[in-house]
Amino acid sequence: MLRLTSFILLWAMTALAWAAPVADLRIQGSNTIGANLGPALVAAMLAGQGLRDIHSVAAPPPNEQTIIGTDAHGRQVRVDVAAHGSGTGFAALNAGQADVVASSRPIKDRELVELERLGDLKSPDAEQVIAIDGLAIILHPRNPLTTLNTEQLAQVFSGQIQTWEALGGIGGAIHLYARDDQSGTWETFKELVLNRSPRGLSPDAKRFESSEQLSDAVSRDPQAIGFIGLPYVRQAKAVAIVDGASQPMLPLESLIASEDYPLSRRLFFYLPPNANNPWAKALITFTQSTQGQAIVARNGFVAQSIVAGHVTHGPHMPADYRTLTQQAQRLSVNFRFEEGSASLDNKARQDVLRVVDYLRAHDKLGKQATLVGFGDVKDDPERAQLLSKLRAMAVRRELAKSGVILREIRGYGAQMPVAANTEDEGRVKNRRVEVWVY
Repeated sequence: MLRLTSFILLWAMTALAWAAPVADLRIQGSNTIGANLGPALVAAMLAGQGLRDIHSVAAPPPNEQTIIGTDAHGRQVRVDVAAHGSGTGFAALNAGQADVVASSRPIKDRELVELERLGDLKSPDAEQVIAIDGLAIILHPRNPLTTLNTEQLAQVFSGQIQTWEALGGIGGAIHLYARDDQSGTWETFKELVLNRSPRGLSPDAKRFESSEQLSDAVSRDPQAIGFIGLPYVRQAKAVAIVDGASQPMLPLESLIASEDYPLSRRLFFYLPPNANNPWAKALITFTQSTQGQAIVARNGFVAQSIVAGHVTHGPHMPADYRTLTQQAQRLSVNFRFEEGSASLDNKARQDVLRVVDYLRAHDKLGKQATLVGFGDVKDDPERAQLLSKLRAMAVRRELAKSGVILREIRGYGAQMPVAANTEDEGRVKNRRVEVWVY
């Protein structure tokens, strides 16, 4: 009898396993993306494909959910989203358990090598920038400090600075709040800030898998400091950040869109170039569309849609730069380049198309735009100036393919840095080309 019962139990478990629905699309990775933005993009993509009765079902593990829709034939389409950190997404892709990786940091060289059998994940089709985010440094709302620099942040989070008084504030001991090791937010903070300190993160830091929980904890603790993605500032207070010789910058949408804000970062979908999942490709196409970018904005991130805005001129700007741009508006994009190369990076290639569309829509294809190039510090300032102009000329070549005729091209070398030139990441950010329209 016992043997028969065991057989029936084993049969039932096997039947349930065979009956378990298989997802049509599996997205794993960043909590920053997967908590809200990823599911919103999936739901809108499914609706755009004609599906109905679209709804979300929370999975038993925290930070997981399934989005389900029904097609015209009554068949259900299922998309699983697991948001446990960017690193888990690449691990899942390597194990054959994901179709798309959601990542709030670029893929690492080690991960590229591990996944090379799936194709080049740094190729333009594979690496898709879907939004721009800014890491906000958050304090309790009543903390009087308004500005911190990246060196101070590194010393605070490594435990070298332990009191608010050492920063010119009040409040006694500093309480540290940080994302967990699997988080792309953590990886970005470590890359942009903490790597400046040899000590690493203080063991006294309290770690969180959830962005919302971290932010809420900071807003309740008058001695707290934490870092978080822009949509999760919530009730906390964000401070302005200085990097090297840059101006103090709050995590404002205009500064994040241009990636000038020192702690700005890109959010990615990674899709293996030889993948043949039609739902994955449909998601990428939708996300890069005007409708997809509108959803990016509605979820608190910065969309890549091009807009023009006036810039307040300041004394840190060269006099002829102020004259050049006084009657112009700046577009909300900076062209940037592959590291150690004069080639446009993957985002810049997409931005070329966006800028052309903007210029065409506003009747500015003919001598109504100026490119202004910048670079990092060189031993010879004239060489820095020349390289900055050459970068602008590289952008001009791409725009010219779509019939854009520029009004002027300028290069300003290492002037007006937006990041410290002591780190590779800072030098990459300083090598940029602005677009101004008249």
